[in-house]
Amino acid sequence: MILYKQSVKYLSLRGSLLLALLWLVNMYAAPAFGAADSSLTSSMPLKSGWTVQSDCKIHGDGAKLSTPSAQTEGWYSATVPATVLAVQVAAGEFKDIFVGTNLRSIPGTSYPQGENFSNLDMPADSPYRCGWWYRKAFSVSAMERGKTFWIRFGGIKYRADVWLNGQKIADSTQVQGAYRTYEFNVTKALRPGKENVLAVETFAPTPTDLGINWVDWNPCPPDKDMGLWGPVTLITSGPVVVRSPMATTHFPDESLKAAELTVRAEVSNTTDHPTKGRLEGTAAGIVISQPVMLDAGETKTITFAPENFSQLRITSPRVWWPADVGAHPLETLTLRFVQDGSVSDEQSIRFGIREVTSELTAKGYRLFRVNQHPILIRGAGWTQDMLLRQQPERLADEFHMVHDMHLNTIRLEGKMETDEFFRLADEQGMMVMAGWCCCDHWEHWNKWTPETLDVATASLRSQIRRIRSHPSLIAWLNGSDNPPPADVESAYLKVLAENYWPNAILSSATATPTTVTGQSGVKMTGPYDFVAPSYWLVDSHYGGAHGFNTETSPGPAIPSLESLKKMLPADHQWPRDAVWGYHAGGEGFQNLNAFNDAMNATYGEAQTQERYNQVAQSMAFDGERAMFEAYGRNKYTSTGVIQWMLNNAWPSSIWHLYDYYLDAGGGYYGTKKACELLHVQYSYDDHSVYVVNSVFVASPGLTAVVHVYDLGLRELFTKSSSVDAGPDSAVKAIDIPQEIFQPESGTYFVQLELKNAKSAIVSRNFYWVPGKLTEFDWAKTDYTHTPAKTFEDMTTLGTLPAAHIAATAHTSGNLIHVSLSNPSKALAFQIAAELEDQHGAKLPQTIWTDNYIELMPGEERELTASIPSDTVASASPKEVAEWKVKIEGWNTTAVTIPSRPIK
Repeated sequence: MILYKQSVKYLSLRGSLLLALLWLVNMYAAPAFGAADSSLTSSMPLKSGWTVQSDCKIHGDGAKLSTPSAQTEGWYSATVPATVLAVQVAAGEFKDIFVGTNLRSIPGTSYPQGENFSNLDMPADSPYRCGWWYRKAFSVSAMERGKTFWIRFGGIKYRADVWLNGQKIADSTQVQGAYRTYEFNVTKALRPGKENVLAVETFAPTPTDLGINWVDWNPCPPDKDMGLWGPVTLITSGPVVVRSPMATTHFPDESLKAAELTVRAEVSNTTDHPTKGRLEGTAAGIVISQPVMLDAGETKTITFAPENFSQLRITSPRVWWPADVGAHPLETLTLRFVQDGSVSDEQSIRFGIREVTSELTAKGYRLFRVNQHPILIRGAGWTQDMLLRQQPERLADEFHMVHDMHLNTIRLEGKMETDEFFRLADEQGMMVMAGWCCCDHWEHWNKWTPETLDVATASLRSQIRRIRSHPSLIAWLNGSDNPPPADVESAYLKVLAENYWPNAILSSATATPTTVTGQSGVKMTGPYDFVAPSYWLVDSHYGGAHGFNTETSPGPAIPSLESLKKMLPADHQWPRDAVWGYHAGGEGFQNLNAFNDAMNATYGEAQTQERYNQVAQSMAFDGERAMFEAYGRNKYTSTGVIQWMLNNAWPSSIWHLYDYYLDAGGGYYGTKKACELLHVQYSYDDHSVYVVNSVFVASPGLTAVVHVYDLGLRELFTKSSSVDAGPDSAVKAIDIPQEIFQPESGTYFVQLELKNAKSAIVSRNFYWVPGKLTEFDWAKTDYTHTPAKTFEDMTTLGTLPAAHIAATAHTSGNLIHVSLSNPSKALAFQIAAELEDQHGAKLPQTIWTDNYIELMPGEERELTASIPSDTVASASPKEVAEWKVKIEGWNTTAVTIPSRPIK
């Protein structure tokens, strides 16, 4: 009734109480889906009860398969969305396909290891060269007669023939394109009151199709993700339908005290005669309405602009902000088409009152502004599951981890995520950059035909209409590794303009200019493989902290020992072998040689799996911290950085901030450290200490403190300095004298603290720094990385004297509180905490407030871990009581302590 009261209030102000009462009758008198005289749009997901089979086995006829008498004994049972291989895996036909090289045992996976399967033909013996049928029977109430029925497909890969009740609805010349959505009017074929049967024969993409590919990130499944990978829905409406409503915002000035909303939607007349009615509704509680005339079969975009609807100029708006810099409230837009007092169709979305713009700085770098405020993009590249399985609970967990690291942006390269993904991004203020993928037919423009361009533009139209209303979206990239040629870019820009894309548009993720849009203002110079931490500040030509780097990384990310046990057979976990390589990347990333060479030279060769993993986690911590810190210190000379990548499509040893099992390792905590909102950090290039404030509120009265020690903990330098950190600022606080760091003297420790006006520590940081930094061989830079001429040498860290850690832990709900102290006289180096179950196995998704820390002699620290609620709920009280916390460092004996519940 709140909606009713608000609507009547606004309508009475305009003298339209009668309209309010008519609308109220329509809203509350309309019965639900399947009942008599329903006047509102209804939808019924066609999710469960599907059967799936290969046409090679049944040689099916769509006209017969789409009738109730068709026999499906021996078919796979399925829930849609699901690719063909996902159906087979769910049925148990193929087991543990992500373990070791088991994926290669599936028929059709004989393509050369490490190559991009998207660019290759299906092997001759592949079972996926045939079409695969999806069949679903469903019923519709007889009382639904007289309505208009639609079947909507959210994603089909790649081609399909669609049949309903013996009638062909569409064929594979009409249905082609992995990123297209389809909505078919099936009114004439549907049979209310009887059983209906839908049969869809799907076909895998060829090398000259615009499919979904996995580039060099991971192997491609042998079915190339063919099938119904998006949801299928039955929709009812009246004869005029409303589609793709959107609301955009413009702020007249930077005070944000006023906002101008523009509302749009498409309306379509499905009849063979002209019709008229009204498009009406509310946007953020504001009532809007206008008459609409439609010719037979006509589709129009209807606009409500503030120039014509003054009520769309609003004061004191609830402004949507990105994560960590403000709230992200969402408003509701509801539009309905009314004919003769009856609602023909209605659509509702949520939107945010916010405005995104971008510009080139004086140095030609792409700078984003949200609500007229500049913002440093700190994000990472996203991937879906390799079988495109939709897992809402996992998705929510991943968003939680992204926020915990204080990243503010996710980049989608050709992975057009689910509606649930965008809902979470909107609600949680996570910005999203989306666009097409590289490295297959999407960028083989010299091989395109006119039909290819038609599919590409239709795909773009589908996705833009789907995502354009989401406040989380800030940019669309028309290319990734290369910009499209002029004719293709122009065609894309036309689609974007016709569909009122309200955000930034980039020609590609690279610095290559185009004749159509000029400079992109971004770069994609790598690195993607290991570079020493100093790289990000000393580089001035490639991937260092200048400009906007759309994808880059310090390279491999070795999973935890527990995760390695899950992804590798026992006889392949150590020493490293070709199976490890299979779980690296493809093409130029099929091994970990650059990373391993750097480890051996810098820290000494690891003789055991445990030591290798320990050093690898510290290298990932150090590398990710250095990258994000460099971009933070140099803002807004640096305007954005996208870590490549955030996650993996399957268990992998490269390019993630948390592994496939959602286990957070060194790279995760290094990123979390670097991106904390008020942060003190060290600079490798000039030995300065900076304070970085990443929020839009000043933080005055701070004190930065630095201590520099040699390997034996002899203090070489100390200083404190008062700092006022302005909003969204990077302020130099202290210069450490250059002469302290002697090239021949091995390793130094730099300890930093940042205290607030009450002397409480709000940020702390600890670095191990070589006397002589890595010397890079810039002339040998390639797309993977810049190799080292000479590595930095910190092998002396292996000679640290033994330290002892004392610890206690207690449990409170889903939190574990750990008290640590170092009673010894030696530094406790890279101390990592993990929670173990009653069998001694590490519990994944346990997120600590801090990890991979150092404790000076006599120092005490408190760490807290958050355990997923479902993990706690699924364990018995006895099991929870047996959970333990393991504490281990480079030079400490592992300590395992019970976690006692608070009484």
